[in-house]
Amino acid sequence: MLHTSPVPRTLRVRSPFVAALAALLLTLCCLPAAASGPAPGRPVPADSYDRSRCGNTSKRVLLTLDDWPYDHVERATEVGAYLKGRRIRAAFFLINEYASQYPDVARTLRRQGHWVGNHTWSHPHLTGLSEEAARKEIGDGVKSSLFRPPYGDYGPREERIAAARGARVCTWTVDTLDWEGGDGRFPDVATLRARVRNAPAADKRGGVILGHLFSRFPDALPGIVDDLRDQGYSLCRNTGPTTTVIADPLRC
Repeated sequence: MLHTSPVPRTLRVRSPFVAALAALLLTLCCLPAAASGPAPGRPVPADSYDRSRCGNTSKRVLLTLDDWPYDHVERATEVGAYLKGRRIRAAFFLINEYASQYPDVARTLRRQGHWVGNHTWSHPHLTGLSEEAARKEIGDGVKSSLFRPPYGDYGPREERIAAARGARVCTWTVDTLDWEGGDGRFPDVATLRARVRNAPAADKRGGVILGHLFSRFPDALPGIVDDLRDQGYSLCRNTGPTTTVIADPLRC
């Protein structure tokens, strides 16, 4: 015979109502947890971060300019002033080998209301470097919580190194290929405008456009901005000075 311990007196059911309530509670406790998104006000899980959109969850377009204006240092802040005048916030990913020689460039861009990101110290292919060398390249880059790997060349190791420095990877959705061209020539303004104008809508809405400070991309920006607005797109809004810490999601 199977023996069971008697139910303690304090736990015995004393009425049908109490019995029904106890059964209901037991049923609810045994139900599997329902799948749901993050509760309002709680941090969004890290795996929801879209690297190609740099955390841009708005429907606005983020313009980005990489590297360095080798033949005209002032071009970076001139572009920054122009975009500020049109109430646009852009992101500049500067090579620190040069930016460190002209520290006022990054400071001015931030005062103008733009984000300034880490583009390493000397712009190498990071995945071809040793762990120590990759760590130094990223660590010696411009101080920022956004990191753009040169050539878009990165893997889990580079993400880990950047994350250890409080930075997240930021790539792009529309590449203007403004750096291509033989004999030191770059695509002209009309070509760059057409490449952005004809890019897929899904890549532009809430997307990130890549250009460079040394190419014809800065010259093409006025037309690119006009074209995007004519197509019904809004651009990230310039709301005043920024810091090295850039929020996720981006405040576009």
